[in-house]
Amino acid sequence: MSEPGESQPHAVGYARRLNAWDAAMVVVGGIIGSGIFLTPASIARQTGSAGEQLLAWAVGGVIALIGALCYAELGTRRPNAGGGYVNLRDAFGLVVAFVYGWNLLVVNHSGSIAAVATVFVEYAAAAGGVTLADPRPYAVGTIVFLAGINWFGIRAGSLTQNILTVLKLAAIAILISVGLAVRGAPPPTAPAGPISPFAFAGALMPVLFSYGGWYYVNDIAGEVREPQRTIPRALIFGMLLVAACYLLANLAYLAVLGHDGLAASKAPAADLMRHAFGEPGARVIAAGIAISTLGFVNISMIGAARVFQVMGADGVFFRSAGVLHPRWRSPNVALLLLAFAACVLALTGTFDQLLNYSTVGDWLGMAAVVATLFWYRRHQPIDAATFRTPWYPLLPIVFLAVVAGVVGTTIWQHPGDAGWGALITLAGLPVYFVWRLLPR
Repeated sequence: MSEPGESQPHAVGYARRLNAWDAAMVVVGGIIGSGIFLTPASIARQTGSAGEQLLAWAVGGVIALIGALCYAELGTRRPNAGGGYVNLRDAFGLVVAFVYGWNLLVVNHSGSIAAVATVFVEYAAAAGGVTLADPRPYAVGTIVFLAGINWFGIRAGSLTQNILTVLKLAAIAILISVGLAVRGAPPPTAPAGPISPFAFAGALMPVLFSYGGWYYVNDIAGEVREPQRTIPRALIFGMLLVAACYLLANLAYLAVLGHDGLAASKAPAADLMRHAFGEPGARVIAAGIAISTLGFVNISMIGAARVFQVMGADGVFFRSAGVLHPRWRSPNVALLLLAFAACVLALTGTFDQLLNYSTVGDWLGMAAVVATLFWYRRHQPIDAATFRTPWYPLLPIVFLAVVAGVVGTTIWQHPGDAGWGALITLAGLPVYFVWRLLPR
């Protein structure tokens, strides 16, 4: 008997067409969006010195690397499409997996795609010196355009992703090089005070949010060649590269703006480049941010569509979404449904508050997926081909403890957003039982 969501012998299945480079670009492209160009300013406002700023990004990188190591073992245990949804289904049952997928559909992925597509349009317009009265129609056009590319399968989407990821790395390299070369930050106005653990934990949530997104490679594991070798290498290499970029970018910001200037900035990347080259420099980095955000939207659509396809095959989403295109081997119905949901959010402009609600849920979802590692270790033996998370069970426990602490601090500081996020999550339970009652 086949497991839920797995292709029957007569059905069209995914084709393993992605090599190690493709998978690494998925990891890097899934993590780097607009966060590193904007978030360092908000972290500076929550930290007391340049040293504390860098420490927050370093700690966030270590925690994200631990999570990626756990996902590397999960990906080699279940190298199928669906990623964390499949792991949760195995360990905790279909209802828990559905609630995870429900959050991705109604908030995390559709909301992120709508929001970041809008950011792409705004920065593309800024790079071209154009003022848009309403970016929403262009954001919808962006979503439709990328859905059209991914209609033709993983190779088309992956090629697009590779190009955009290389370009976004080039933009970050320019930012770092210019910042470290120009320098000139004013000295701090006051000596650094002691680090407040509570405030530091609050600063870690946006840092962790900027590091999130490595899980997309697990979502497309069914299309990765030699997944037992490729997935761990892609996750480790990609996460180390991103952490290095983030730390160096923060050093560049601090070198030019200083900690106080960074805290006062609304657009630190633009301010850095404007300091060096005037308005032309700000327009160059606006183009880089536009490219980076476009790559994030692309990989979000690729990964999320695979999750919803598996949900459709499991009978907890539209059955038609569970079918792959016979020629392109792509989840085209799931892709269209995802694009439609994102377009609705982009047109109505309702994504901003949804994303505020989803910040806590996003990392709780990753923590739940990491927790499945304990179930696998107990119920399924490790074979020679499976990547082993080092220092098990210490690393998974550390990851879960840190996420619990940071999430708890965030809930304390923003109880309203966390409460709405919990309500959205709980709303998935009646939806699940309705789906299960519908005729198959």
